[in-house]
Amino acid sequence: MTVRRKAATVGALAVAPLALSLMAAVPAAAHGSMDNPVSRISTCHQEGPENPQSDACKEMVAIGGTQPLYDWNEVNLANADGRHRDLIPDGTLCSAGRDKYAGLDQPRADWPATELSSGSHTFRYAASAPHTGSFELFITREGYDPTQPLRWADLESFGEVTDPPLEEGAYVFGMEIPEREGRHLIYSVWQRSDSPEAFYTCSDVVLGGDSGGSAAGAQPAGAPAAEPGTGADAAGPEDHGDHDEPGKDAGGGADDRGGAAKDPAESGPENLASPAGNEPAPQGATEEEPSLARTGGESTTVLLAAGGAAALTAGAGLVFTSLRRRAAARPRA
Repeated sequence: MTVRRKAATVGALAVAPLALSLMAAVPAAAHGSMDNPVSRISTCHQEGPENPQSDACKEMVAIGGTQPLYDWNEVNLANADGRHRDLIPDGTLCSAGRDKYAGLDQPRADWPATELSSGSHTFRYAASAPHTGSFELFITREGYDPTQPLRWADLESFGEVTDPPLEEGAYVFGMEIPEREGRHLIYSVWQRSDSPEAFYTCSDVVLGGDSGGSAAGAQPAGAPAAEPGTGADAAGPEDHGDHDEPGKDAGGGADDRGGAAKDPAESGPENLASPAGNEPAPQGATEEEPSLARTGGESTTVLLAAGGAAALTAGAGLVFTSLRRRAAARPRA
């Protein structure tokens, strides 16, 4: 092996581990989900992907497996660019038309719900990777039937905000919830302004004194998320860069879009999330596991990795120079 090849090999072997560390430390793309009122996907994730408690979340796992619950913050379309109604067919709004999240589209009246009042409300949207963009919120119209597939025509837009402030790992903004009573659904669209990517959530709510027939298994305000260090959150096949177009998922989700609605009477006792008044209550975040940056790495990690890679690259150069000098000084036959 020539001197040059030896030096190149030494340099490559030295830099490769740090280069891999640098790649792993780069934060994931923008991700998030509605935190208050808590979204369906966040609720099921908080219940525990391997052992969900509510009937709706159990059925979601039966439909698409546990991976969608570990990937709770990527119900998205990579190339939405504002074309939400064109890309997401009726009946698939909660999954954003992605087979991977088909279990979110179950038309049933026993999804865990958050109890709210009409009027002023402070919304919280957990941002595991913040980005600039706008949030538009919709609410189901009077006469909404949760046992029927959700259509765009069932929704009424009631507010939009651009670049709201980020507080303790969540975007926080106030809006006026229209007058409603009973079980309804709040739908959110987060359209990034620095990318065509958009994110979607469905949050089941009960407005006024009427419980809407059933609201079993709702996640209490401030409930802890699934135990850290398990499943894809720790080291699983979570690949946020491979976003599929509607109907072309590679995530192993089923094509079944939810099946028949269940009788609310079969859903068990009521357990509504009831924040004080309409003030926000963090969902799925504890002191040990903050909402911000649940995926991706810290910027300091990236800087350290980059510095280490640069240092080793410089070291490899010195080795190369030293070997060349020795070869030049060696007497030739």
